[in-house]
Amino acid sequence: MAKAYSYDFRQKVIESIELDGFKKQDASEMFNISRNTINLWFQQKAATGDFQAKTRPAQTHGEKITDWTRFRAFVKEHHDKTQAEMAELWDGPISARTISRALAKIGFTRKKNLRLPPTQCSATGNIPPVARRPQSPAHNLRG
Repeated sequence: MAKAYSYDFRQKVIESIELDGFKKQDASEMFNISRNTINLWFQQKAATGDFQAKTRPAQTHGEKITDWTRFRAFVKEHHDKTQAEMAELWDGPISARTISRALAKIGFTRKKNLRLPPTQCSATGNIPPVARRPQSPAHNLRG
C-alpha cells in the first residue's frame, strides 16, 4: 500500500487553502496531489477535528507452519510428492502455495545439482540402449 502523506505536508496544504486563500484546485497543482485527497483531508478535519493520517494495522500472514523441524522431517519423508499432495497430507488446513513458500524458506529445491558426482552411466560415456532413439532416414536428409 502507498505511504501516507506526512502530517507536516498535510498541514502546509491545509494552511495554504485556509490562511493564504488558495483554491483547492490551485493547491493541488502547486503541491502535486489530487484535489480529491485535499477534499478527503477537509472531510476528515470536519468529522474528527484533525487531518492526521489514519493508522493502519500491520499486515501479518498467519503462520500455518510453526514447527520447522517437524516440517523438514515431513519434507524428507514426502519429498517425492507434489505440493498439492503435501498440503493434503499435512495436519490441518494448508494450501499448496503455503507449502511452496515453506519449501523455499527451508531451501528445498527439486532442481538438479550438476555439481554432484556423475552417475556411473555418464562417467563411462556409455548411454544405455533404452535411452538411444533410432534415427529416421529423413533425419539425415537436408532439404
